[in-house]
Amino acid sequence: MSELIAKALPDATDTRAIAFGRGVLTETGRVFADTFPGAACVLVADDNTWRAAGVQVRDSLTHAGVPLEEPFVFPGTPTLYASYENVERLRDHLRGLDAVACVIASGTLNDIAKLASGELGRPYLNVCTAASMDGYTAFGASITRDGFKITRDCPAPAALIADVDVMASAPRRLTASGYGDLIEKVPGGADWLVADELDIEPVAGDVWNLVQDPLADALADPDGLAAGSPDAVGRLAEGLILSGLAMQAIKSSRPASGAGHNFSHQWEMEGHGLDWEPPLSHGNKVGVGAVATSAVYDLLPTLDVAAVDPGRRAAEWLTPEQNDARVADLQPLPRMREAALAQSRGKYVPRELAAERVGLIKDRWPTLLRRVAAQTMPASEVADRLRRVGAPYHPAQIAVDLAKLRRTYYQSQTIRSRYTIMDALFELGLLDQVVDTLFAPGGYWADAPVPTAGFLKPA
Repeated sequence: MSELIAKALPDATDTRAIAFGRGVLTETGRVFADTFPGAACVLVADDNTWRAAGVQVRDSLTHAGVPLEEPFVFPGTPTLYASYENVERLRDHLRGLDAVACVIASGTLNDIAKLASGELGRPYLNVCTAASMDGYTAFGASITRDGFKITRDCPAPAALIADVDVMASAPRRLTASGYGDLIEKVPGGADWLVADELDIEPVAGDVWNLVQDPLADALADPDGLAAGSPDAVGRLAEGLILSGLAMQAIKSSRPASGAGHNFSHQWEMEGHGLDWEPPLSHGNKVGVGAVATSAVYDLLPTLDVAAVDPGRRAAEWLTPEQNDARVADLQPLPRMREAALAQSRGKYVPRELAAERVGLIKDRWPTLLRRVAAQTMPASEVADRLRRVGAPYHPAQIAVDLAKLRRTYYQSQTIRSRYTIMDALFELGLLDQVVDTLFAPGGYWADAPVPTAGFLKPA
């Protein structure tokens, strides 16, 4: 186990054991027996993850004397959609067994097993098969129900097996997806600094450090990741695991998810890419979202925030009814509209407090700029790193045209009550100016070359 993970584990609230490193798949049986003494095990996998590690995990459990139920293997790739229907399917199966689930999982399948076990009040063990996302050790599961995707409360795995050799052998697209998920922690961290500076959501220092301290090393070698280097994959996986432990510690995805994640959530809830083969991954969309929000941060020093008049902004402030109408217009899909309205109402500032909020943003703006400048990475660099790792870095690569991307800047501000830079700009009355600049001649998206190869297209 890495020194950073070993240091973080004692503060974890749910996870009691982690085996991390090369060749640790054989430790699954020992870890299971130590963590769940006397318990039987039911292996959960899909066809892909079973091929990656199923036999080895089963043999390790058998060698350790763990009683085994018949494995529950989803056929094909049922996890292309992290839907509550799949959670119910697995939960109903587990309910009839006196056994602990050991899920051999990609990211989506882990979330399904996590919530299914959580709803039964049972712990579970996770064997991760790819460095594809940061939710393995996270509290909560990102699941779509009634057309709306949010993080639903449920405990993290009681134990985790993370074999670097297995993860390094995963398809490169999965590693690239994990890189996209992780690099969003750069602008996502800046979003938390914005909320902290405005006294909305304070940064928790220890949790911040879990994510941000290893981030540079984890992201440092996109070329090595593209080549399948176990050392590079190990550093990426370590960063993802620590990000999950941070979410576990604070019982929130805030340390690992900012406005860039909201781009992905918007597209996922619209069903974009779910019918592709292979399905368009969460991390692929998040990576493009990271470029999109980094481009916003690039523009902040050019804004004349000092010229914003708090009194004038208060006079033109949207009433609750007007704000609801704005959100409803941005979210035409009925299954998303009501949930987006609820999330937006959660961060709505009443008109009588508007001048005070805008004045606070103005007063804190110079300090805010200094803090986020030390955190962020230019959008061009984010895009270049994604390109080198083999991940999408332009919306065209995920079949999102610029008109749709432009609309997503506004939609993404409505789907979560979590405060980000998009909210600060909206409250200042500058969001339109920023978006217009990005798409006008000379702006990031107007000038960004459209890739001519490597497009990810539906089957």
